Amino acid sequence: MIQTPPNPSHAAIVLVTGTMASGKSSVAQALAERLPKSVHLRGDLFRRMIINGRADMSFDLSEEAERQLELRYTLAVEVAKRYIQAGFVVVYQDIVIGKALQEIVWAFRAYQLSVVVLCPRPEIIAERDQARRKTGYPNRASIDAFDHILRSETPHIGYWFDNSDVSIAETVDAILSHLKLAPLNGKDRE
Repeated sequence: MIQTPPNPSHAAIVLVTGTMASGKSSVAQALAERLPKSVHLRGDLFRRMIINGRADMSFDLSEEAERQLELRYTLAVEVAKRYIQAGFVVVYQDIVIGKALQEIVWAFRAYQLSVVVLCPRPEIIAERDQARRKTGYPNRASIDAFDHILRSETPHIGYWFDNSDVSIAETVDAILSHLKLAPLNGKDRE
């Protein structure tokens, strides 16, 4: 297998993150569709590939769930790098909040990275979660707990966008107009 070294001047990745039901999947798909030669990398895909022994991802993670989450992030980062090396813009969508955000940013330090954090109001998250086929939250308290981690414990990196009252297309428009604000360079990390 040929290993191509990263070329930061040509490599690009957009990390779309937020809590469950914040609109990450829909926004990331719509964003990828508007970029040339792009990939929508869904981080949750790696969790769903585990057939037997999959740990529950909940607010309080078990040791096994923490190991599987770390594996999920590691696999997604490596796959994203391979797509970037092949000349694609990668829209990587996953729940990367709390201290994990800084770790993922560090993992992409050799690449042109834009971070987009979707942060709709908790009541909007509750409405969206109820409207989905799969609900991610057992109750409103868990929505508030995840929202607290997002707003209080997640490093304020990149472009934070409250997409509570806008469409998917409007959200993508806002992201595209602000991507130049989101890339991190070496000076931003020091």
